[in-house]
Amino acid sequence: MNKIQGKQLVFSSTNGRRVEADFTGGQVSSDGGLLLVREVDRKLDLVRRVARHLVDERQDGKVVHTAETMLRQRVMGLIAGWEDLNDAQTLRTDPVHQVAAGSTEPLASAPTLCRFENQQARATAWAVNRELVEQFIASQQQAPAVLILDFDATDTPVHGQQENRFFHGYYDCHCFLPLYVFCGDQLLTAYLRPSNIDSAKHAAAILKLLVTRLRQAWPRTKIVFRADSGFCRDLLLSWCDRHDVKYVVGIARNERLLALAAPLLKKAERAFARTQQKQRLFTAFDYAALTWARVRWVIAKAEHTAKGSNPRFVITNIVGGAQKIYDRRYCQRGEMENRVKEQLMLFADRVSAHRWWTNQWRLLLSALAYTLLEALRRLALAGTALAQATCASVRTKLIKIGAVIVTKLTVIRLHLSSHHPLQALFCHAHAALAPP
Repeated sequence: MNKIQGKQLVFSSTNGRRVEADFTGGQVSSDGGLLLVREVDRKLDLVRRVARHLVDERQDGKVVHTAETMLRQRVMGLIAGWEDLNDAQTLRTDPVHQVAAGSTEPLASAPTLCRFENQQARATAWAVNRELVEQFIASQQQAPAVLILDFDATDTPVHGQQENRFFHGYYDCHCFLPLYVFCGDQLLTAYLRPSNIDSAKHAAAILKLLVTRLRQAWPRTKIVFRADSGFCRDLLLSWCDRHDVKYVVGIARNERLLALAAPLLKKAERAFARTQQKQRLFTAFDYAALTWARVRWVIAKAEHTAKGSNPRFVITNIVGGAQKIYDRRYCQRGEMENRVKEQLMLFADRVSAHRWWTNQWRLLLSALAYTLLEALRRLALAGTALAQATCASVRTKLIKIGAVIVTKLTVIRLHLSSHHPLQALFCHAHAALAPP
């Protein structure tokens, strides 16, 4: 949208005074908190490392905006809540966005950014995902005793004629089916897939790559594969069994599982009828589907409430008490779903380009934005009120800060809002990110 110069907006009066507004405030930005994210990127060196792998087919001598600057411009825009390339047309002259992108000149225009995005291909996607893993490894001060790799797929609806769009019966829409891998709050993989596939498609290959690299870094670290029933596939589980990878994976209920758990289900039902209190009972037994290569251990949860029976089944090769494994290992998987939702807060669903690899690139732009915000929480907000805040909350409370910019020959000074409620927290984060 073009700037509106000089137009006066009149609002309803208050206490007998006219209320007027216009867009002639000058060097004022609504995104003063991006300076903190810039410091996070300085510590991680994330954008510079990724930029080395980007495709840039422009002719030497005609390049005004480097690939690194454009990448930082796009990532910072997503963090600040500006998802559309059209927004860049005005934001390119915002001094805060210029500083956050490492420039003091007008940034790239929307058409330039569009051409930049459409140049990216498979090699770029591979390199960015590899860098996410390297960032995770570098973030650990010592070898972890246990790493739990959470796999999950989600639907990303599409509304045009994008390449590889297919209708998915379960989600009842045309969509993509991206695969995410997290370890705790940290994102390791963001992989766009078409939706006409099994939900576990390519998961075994990605797990193998991740385990291989993580064991290179930490040979003695125990690795656990965790996922819902969509990933309960003999290929995956057999690979884990052969390579000493533990797993705790949901398994869809069926008649055979329900029959094996029937005595416990009846017991839970009788206990609820007697006490009118929610019942949760556990057992475990050996089970094998006809297509499986071996018998495996299944944990059954018999839950009965006023709404009736709610059985759940989990397959695992971890030795221990059934309830302990279910509660302490499997149930924590639900937190990963919140991390997937945060990708949408950073516009991972804006896969509206026609080309497949451009949409994969947009998914990864959101992944890079998430990586910076996660690092901001981990490095600068630990122990504060925003330590566990979502990306949307961090944006609202710490990024969207009004700032008046004064530019001089040797200094760019930002006067942040005097009425910002979290000034002390902002200063705390700044101190935590300051160079040693």
